Amino acid sequence: MLGTVLASALLLTGATPAVAAPAVAETGWTPAPIVWTPCPDDPDSPTPADGECGTLQVPLDWNSPGGPSISLAVARHRATDPAHRIGVLLADFGGPGSSNAELAATPSVFSPEVRARFDIVGFDVRGTGRSEFIECPVTGEPPGDEPAGPAEFAALRTSSEQAVSACRARNLPVFDHADTGVNARDMDAVRRALGETRISFVGISYGTLLGQQYAEQHGDRLRAMVLDSSVDHSAGIERFLGDRAAAADDAFREFAAWCDRTTTCVLHGQDVFAVWRKALAVTAGTPRAQSELRNWVLADMYHPNWDDLGRAIADTAAGNPPVTAQFTYNYDSIRLAVVCQDFDLRIRNFAQYTTLHAEELRRGPLMRGSTLSHGEAMACLGVHGPPSNPPHRLSIPRAPRILLMNSRHDPATPYAWALAIHHQAPANTTLLTYEGSGHGVHDKNACTRSAMDRYLLTLAAPEHDVSCPA
Repeated sequence: MLGTVLASALLLTGATPAVAAPAVAETGWTPAPIVWTPCPDDPDSPTPADGECGTLQVPLDWNSPGGPSISLAVARHRATDPAHRIGVLLADFGGPGSSNAELAATPSVFSPEVRARFDIVGFDVRGTGRSEFIECPVTGEPPGDEPAGPAEFAALRTSSEQAVSACRARNLPVFDHADTGVNARDMDAVRRALGETRISFVGISYGTLLGQQYAEQHGDRLRAMVLDSSVDHSAGIERFLGDRAAAADDAFREFAAWCDRTTTCVLHGQDVFAVWRKALAVTAGTPRAQSELRNWVLADMYHPNWDDLGRAIADTAAGNPPVTAQFTYNYDSIRLAVVCQDFDLRIRNFAQYTTLHAEELRRGPLMRGSTLSHGEAMACLGVHGPPSNPPHRLSIPRAPRILLMNSRHDPATPYAWALAIHHQAPANTTLLTYEGSGHGVHDKNACTRSAMDRYLLTLAAPEHDVSCPA
């Protein structure tokens, strides 16, 4: 069964060729030591910061290390048991758009045992937090992102081109040097500045792509790596859209099954799919309202927050849709400089769009595709030229064993992507499957937490693929 799924995933159209990123040698550039000072408290955080903060100057363009530099924000939470300190654990919590420095200063996502044995370090990747924050100017209300004909497609492309041009102009020079391959080189600069021979790493969601690319470039500098809810960098545009459309529908069916067996669900005893179709019909005349509803539902699938999801559908079907959608940090801005350069999401014309959108609807008829991947592809309409960090299959022969973790019903990073990554690097990856729903599984239950902690603390990864109950 597993072999069949793996084979099927790789036979899907849109796979990119097996051209691995080359290992990156250290340049003659030498980082200056990081000067640490107490971190300022975040006024939006209920927990006071108890870490150390600093900055690291790195080359703007790693191909010209003697040229201009930029400043990266770095934070560190020292091991609470320094006598038994193992080393440094870097973390990237994804987005793209998360402030890894902010989260590292108060690393409650990790267990007390991990915090005791590791210095937890996070750096804001380019364009996020306090590392040359990318923020696009407001350019007016864009056209709907589901064009019905060539004229609407042309209008959407023009709107996207204007938005990308304005964003790039406002955020130069970092806008042209912010893809994940560049961030991986920055991460090794952080390692060098810390004076560490090897590091451990935990990446969540889009942070898994940073981990993969670091393993390709500097696999021999890794002690351990956990990739939780993985992004498959080998996905062409067909799988990028289609796999996520199918994953969103799969997660919705899990919600419907939960609602059928849970009396507290506001839709319990009703035909959940019928109520959902009614909610879509209520918002059909207002594309923005329907998009916000689908965004809301997708965001609730992340946790998952089934109670809120049910209320959102019920309220919308009754004529009271949610007021606003949920977004993450500066995701809408930074995706133009990162996602559009990490993946080849260039749609040539309306004919190609029609084919791609039909496949989205075929694989995800309930959710009408994934608003996440569809929105990214439409935002990238205005980006010209090939991606600076082109997708390819993973090749990490110098890396240690990596622990992959993914929920079987993940709405954002499909389980099929974890299987594909595992297949691309079978010799040094182990896959842990959380047999439930949601995005991000390391802290779902005692099974997932103990597997990650045991591996980080002892390097004892499971010898064979394992699963944890929902």
